[in-house]
Amino acid sequence: MQSGSDSALSQLRVQEFLDEVCNLETCENHISWYNVDVATMLEGCKIRGHSTNPEDGSAVIFLNESVVVCDPKEASMQHYPRGMVHCFVDDKRNNPEQEEEGPIFSTELFSISPRGEELCYILSCEEEHEVPTIQNEVANWLSWLN
Repeated sequence: MQSGSDSALSQLRVQEFLDEVCNLETCENHISWYNVDVATMLEGCKIRGHSTNPEDGSAVIFLNESVVVCDPKEASMQHYPRGMVHCFVDDKRNNPEQEEEGPIFSTELFSISPRGEELCYILSCEEEHEVPTIQNEVANWLSWLN
């Protein structure tokens, strides 16, 4: 059972997540889905952090022992235990064979579940000045994973 301060902190983290999602350039249906369906699912959960992908409006919510991946286009929420989640980082900034187009830096949270449902949450960038933002996200992910 959560104490009053734990409950208030949980509500604050849910609201921070919903505020960030509302600021993404997604359609109104996606915002409604997050504010109704996802917010209802998060009620009473202890959120440790979250990550949003501005390219497709998807999000990852880090709970104490698991992660929830939200895909507004599919209106799906997938839940993965922390022990099955891994992180991969691909840094091509100093690679002489790097193609002109394509990401210079990318990171992926991934997992393969027993039923074949794969977690594949990717953040990437093609511009050098965007790398620190993604590195910060990776640091948060790794803090949660470890």
